[in-house]
Amino acid sequence: MGGRTWSRRDMLGASAGGAAGLLFAGPTRAAAVSPSPVTPDLIEAARKEGKVSYYAAIQLEVAERLGKLFEAKYPGIVVRVERSGAERIFQRIGQEQGSGIHAVDVANSTDVSHYLEWKKNGWLAPYLPEEVVKNFPADQIDADGMYATACAWLEVIGYNTNLVKAEDAPKSYADLLDPKWQGKLVKGHPSYSGAILTTTFVLSRDLGWSYLEKLAKQKVMQVQSAGDPPVKIMLGERAVMADGNDYNLVLFKDQGKPVEAVYPLEGAPLIIVPSGVFKDAPNPNAARLFQSFFFSREAQQMLVNEFAHRSFHAEVKPRAGQKPMSEVKMLKSDPAQVQAQSEEIKAHYAKVFRV
Repeated sequence: MGGRTWSRRDMLGASAGGAAGLLFAGPTRAAAVSPSPVTPDLIEAARKEGKVSYYAAIQLEVAERLGKLFEAKYPGIVVRVERSGAERIFQRIGQEQGSGIHAVDVANSTDVSHYLEWKKNGWLAPYLPEEVVKNFPADQIDADGMYATACAWLEVIGYNTNLVKAEDAPKSYADLLDPKWQGKLVKGHPSYSGAILTTTFVLSRDLGWSYLEKLAKQKVMQVQSAGDPPVKIMLGERAVMADGNDYNLVLFKDQGKPVEAVYPLEGAPLIIVPSGVFKDAPNPNAARLFQSFFFSREAQQMLVNEFAHRSFHAEVKPRAGQKPMSEVKMLKSDPAQVQAQSEEIKAHYAKVFRV
């Protein structure tokens, strides 16, 4: 997209407010929107529209697989996947909405604070698929029914087992500061990836910017998305990743690649990926049908089985051999604080890492 780059302040006109500080409904608070079943009328109306525009921050192969599965279930409706990093998607939607262009039907992001802003701006439509209400915990559903958590994963440390012995591998974030890792580390960038922005917020909050300043002195290779560091260590271009998606490492390991995930002693940042329908969606019925499919047991089980994502769907079976979230010390974000601090985090990070 050409022209102006929109920041969060452009979207909001002010910093985060008190009401936006609530991430999801509390466990005792019911969503304000009635659950919506998939009906023959909805399917017929969606088929008349014939397409759905899906803006995805999950990896391209995951988004495309989801789209193909939907197309097979509902012939005659084409899914147009627009995939980019979460922060780029946020900018694009802001530019489009600010210009009166309504191109997005459904969007997911790895940065939950985007939904706080889209909701505050009145850009999201209240829509809760029936399966969400039946099978998802209340704390993963927006109180006003504007979005819910479609999947999740953990950000971890990882290493190439051909280059690093298990006994020598880092076990914590603190271990990454050992001089022996200088010039051997790779990590993602918060200006591109919502998952890395969340991770940067969590680490700067819990470990302090002083930790990241020390890490920056390790001559770290800088890449864009949270999916890039696992690839770099798998190829042996770097020995250790300082952050990156755990599911990539699970999939690589299943393929016999020389990688291993490390869930840091300090805790692993939890990344949740909501999905929401836009109020001015050009294909509103197809958007709702796609949103319902995204949260269905069929689609959720596919995300777990084929891509090692985590699901909050009560009827989805865990992936065999994958470390359960219940066994991991997790570091949880505060989306309202990410919303308020996003631009400062990106600017400080760029200064510290000189990128």
